[in-house]
Amino acid sequence: MNDLKFTDGLIPAIVRDAKSGAVLTLAYMNEESLRRTIESGETWFWSRSRQELWHKGATSGNTQRVVNIAPDCDRDALVVTVEPSGPACHTGTFSCFPDVPPPALDLDTLMRVLRSRYDERPEGSYSAYLFNEGRDKILKKIGEEATEVVIAAKGQARERIVSEIADLVYHLSVLMVDEGLGWEEVGAELRSRR
Repeated sequence: MNDLKFTDGLIPAIVRDAKSGAVLTLAYMNEESLRRTIESGETWFWSRSRQELWHKGATSGNTQRVVNIAPDCDRDALVVTVEPSGPACHTGTFSCFPDVPPPALDLDTLMRVLRSRYDERPEGSYSAYLFNEGRDKILKKIGEEATEVVIAAKGQARERIVSEIADLVYHLSVLMVDEGLGWEEVGAELRSRR
């Protein structure tokens, strides 16, 4: 964090969710709040309206565990990647930017729903049915969906290919939840292959 450029003692910090990549908020840090963030592993900011330091979640419990802090190319702004323990916005919403669409492939939401189905096993849920049937049923569905992707890619319409790939990703996600894996592990593995 050397050589950062603070303007009037502050540097903008874009806070984003580590799993989904969604932008959560824009806040400001001074040198003290940045130091506390690094030392504590949770976000601290400078409130321009109250003119004081604030520890995100100190009163609400919605803390943000820091995964990474990266400056931009000019070193005059930061991206702070976090694992939030609740809503980022003081209004109670997940993000202070509710109208910004999530990343194109929001696997985090899919995985949250699947983990809920795994834990609760609600009646009438296809996901719960797969979990109840067990690993062999899940693997059979992955095989069927992979075959359907191949068949669609051999000459069917683009929309059909997209639909079949979505089915395959869904069933792979079911397997991952059954195994206790997350897409971030797959992403890390792919990054390690660069």
